[in-house]
Order: sequence, then structure tokens, then C-alpha cells
Amino acid sequence: FASVWWLRAWLCQRRYPVQVQTPEELGFSSSRLARIGEAMRRYTDEGHIAGMVTLIARHGRIAHAETHGVMDRDSGRPMVLDAIMRIYSMTKPITSVAAMMLYEEGRFQMETPVSTFLPEMARFRVFASGTPEDMQTVPLQRPITVHHLLTHTAGLTYGFDRVHPVDALMQDWSSRQFKARPTLAEWLAALPEVPLAHQPGTAWRYSVATDVLGRLIEVVSGQSLDAFFRNRIFEPLGMADTGFSVPRDQRERMATLYMADGEGLARARGPMAEVSRKPFYLSGGGGLVSTTEDYLRFAQMLLNKGQGNGERLLGPRTVEFMARNHLKPALLPYAGADAPGSGFGLGVAVTLDPALCGRLDSAGSFGWGGAAATQFWVDPQEDLVALIMPQLLGSPYPLLQQYHALVYQALID
Repeated sequence: FASVWWLRAWLCQRRYPVQVQTPEELGFSSSRLARIGEAMRRYTDEGHIAGMVTLIARHGRIAHAETHGVMDRDSGRPMVLDAIMRIYSMTKPITSVAAMMLYEEGRFQMETPVSTFLPEMARFRVFASGTPEDMQTVPLQRPITVHHLLTHTAGLTYGFDRVHPVDALMQDWSSRQFKARPTLAEWLAALPEVPLAHQPGTAWRYSVATDVLGRLIEVVSGQSLDAFFRNRIFEPLGMADTGFSVPRDQRERMATLYMADGEGLARARGPMAEVSRKPFYLSGGGGLVSTTEDYLRFAQMLLNKGQGNGERLLGPRTVEFMARNHLKPALLPYAGADAPGSGFGLGVAVTLDPALCGRLDSAGSFGWGGAAATQFWVDPQEDLVALIMPQLLGSPYPLLQQYHALVYQALID
């Protein structure tokens, strides 16, 4: 584990945005926080997870930061606090913040049709009946709006869960697109080849909507998505290690990606593991790599209602608007919720009723996770940010639920 003195020295060297304190000064019990290490060590010692970083901040100061296990099982390199991780869908809140920055500038409204800027979006048809081989479609009853993209109610899909006839078409289309190596603009131009699973606004469906949002940001801002992120979010917040690829001189800091294969861990291969070069397609839905430190800077900015590292990215009311439930009662509980009692805001899940969620967090907490079992959340009521950063695809373990409980059981004031 990262010892306290080493942690203080490292944070000083890294110019960490928050001050380190003893846990008791922040309302935590040191002995109870130690249970986090004990639980995470069981995962690493038993070979279920190679390694991870856990971090908790409260009142703008760090109460807990530990490393567990190794970055790479073959070399045995110990996990480090500044390990670079694939954050996958934790990219989505960043893309959503970028969109809201343009919203604040008056570039569009929530109900603006996306086709105003992306004419391809008017070409969609909507599934009506049939099978992937013989599908009947109907026209759009209403245009897809910016709000639909931010709330995953546009009718788009990912296709990986295969619970709808459109999913098979989407998976086949995605495979062909990957082989073609399109740019984000080319990808979007081809996207209407796959019909929507439902009419916009009528259901929640986890999807490529945030990738479309990324292209919208490019068109409206006149910058590539990576340039907008860098100029408007990463540099102002001091997120020096976040981007769409890992520089050559930093690759030793990249944690290895593993998959749960039923018998232990297998090293992940293929496009999901590749981060050594800039991708041909800048995915606002899942393309970024980051560190625990960098993502804390982003999450702390949200907790501070839009301000971080001495810079204001969003107004307080905009952050509050993002962190409210935006789904109508008929759409709750939404299909991606891990339990009843959860709502969905603009790019983040929102806790409406902790008891129904089966968690100890507070009503109004919000956050999101990624495919490699990473997760962050912000609890405004407790003035708290928590992150857990492993690199495990297809995790069959209740790691995130356990971590939630471990964080809050240690909070005694």
C-alpha cells in the first residue's frame, strides 16, 4: 500500500490540487478505512484482479489513497498511484461537460435538433417490427435533440447486449466500420444505415449517443474533439495525463488490461487494449485514458459546481442541472440502472433513493463507470469524491458495490 509519508511526498511533487489530511480531520475512521485495503487485497491475492487504485477525497482534501496489486502480472511491477488507465465510458461525463460548456455559450439549446448541425441525423428510420434479416422501419416522429443524446434517449444502441433486433445489425455494422477505420465524421455519416431501436424520447438505451455528441462538439466548436478537450478541460484543470493515447515516453506507466475468462485473468488483446497511438476515431463515449489523479481533478470540479484548479469551466446551476434526474417517471427505472432508485442526468447516473439503490450514498450523488470496472462518484451532501480504478474487462465480482459500502462505513462524522 502507499504509505502516508510517500503519498504526501508524491502529491507535493505532482502539485496535487487538494491537500492531504489525516482521515480523522475529514470525518473518517482510520481503522475503518483500513478495511478497504483488506478487501482489495483479497481480490489481488486470490488472482481475481491484477491491481487497482482507490481514492477518497472529502472537503477538498484526500482522506484515502492506496495502490493494490500490480500493474502487470508478467513483470510484477507494483501498481502506482499515477498509473495510466483506460477509463472507457468514464469518458462520457467529460464529453457531456464539453457539450454543456457550448450550451452555456448559447450555441444550442437542449431541444435543438441535432440535425441542425449534423444533417445526417435526419436520415434515421426507426425499427417497427421484424428480425435483423427482415426488418420493417418507420420515419422519425420527432427529431433527435441534444437532450436525447445527453440522456441516452435518442433511440441509438451499442448492440453488445443483443436484446433487440437492431442490436445484431449494430454489431455487424460496427465490425465493418472498424475495418474501414473511419474518422469520427465518416463514422457519423454512415451511422443512419442502422435504424433506431425506438422513437427518440420514448425509452432509455445505453448507446453511441455520446460519440455523436462528440462529433457535435467538433462541428459547433470548430475544433477536433481531442483539441477541445485539451484546450477547454484538460489544460485548465491540470489533467496532464488524460488523452486519447499514451505518449511513447509514458508507456511504462500504462497498467495492463485483463479480462475475466472464467479461470482467472487473461491479458486483453485487440482494439480495446490498444492505446499506443492516436485512434482513427475519437470516441467521446469511451476513448480516453487517464489517471486517478487526473480524474479526481475532473470530479472535484463537478463537486465544486464547475470550478477547479482556479478555473471555472461551468456555472454552478449548469452542474446542478446535469446532476438532476432528467428521465420521465415512465422511463424509470431505466434499463441501465443497477437497481431501482436510480435516475439519469446529463451524462451521469443520479441516486434518487439510496435505500432502493441498496447503497449507503446520499440522494443527489452522481457519477459513472467504465468497461474496465473503473468508477467515480460525487456526493454533494457529504462533500465527497470517490474513485476506484482497476483494469478488468467483464468483471463478475461485486467489487463496486463493496467499495461503495467500504467508503461510507468509514465515514463517522
